[in-house]
Amino acid sequence: MVGVRGERPPVVAVVGSGEADPEMEAIAERVGARLAARGAVLVCGGLGGVMAAACRGARGAGGTTVGVLPGSDRSAANPFVDVVVATGLGEARNTVVVRTADAVVAVGGGYGTLSEVGFALKLGRPVVGLGTWELARRGRRDEGISAVAGPEEAVDTALALAGV
Repeated sequence: MVGVRGERPPVVAVVGSGEADPEMEAIAERVGARLAARGAVLVCGGLGGVMAAACRGARGAGGTTVGVLPGSDRSAANPFVDVVVATGLGEARNTVVVRTADAVVAVGGGYGTLSEVGFALKLGRPVVGLGTWELARRGRRDEGISAVAGPEEAVDTALALAGV
């Protein structure tokens, strides 16, 4: 997929727990659908929970999904991943997910999500959060997670912060 001016489409990482409750999955699915509607490619860790829900939303809206797996078995990807990257890197694959993205949307999540948020902030990637960690550098609230109220606002904010 190539943008209107011959540019590549924006890539947004959706990060969150591999085991999510139905509310977080519904939010992630709406994020994925909105990303597809805005022409973005969704990249994630490729497994279940928030990752599968976001991919389901993006696929359902005609978008493209990329799953960066921790293991070497491509069949471990959720069924909504279009492009599977089997890294064999374990949790270190979190850096690959974040480095691939122009911006990150964190939906809920545990310590794996926290690591992705930390890598993103260290790399200067904008991070938008929905029901996730509250995090900012001491004395620099403008350098942390931009908390938003809903999926549509999350996507619009992430793309705007990424300059897209």
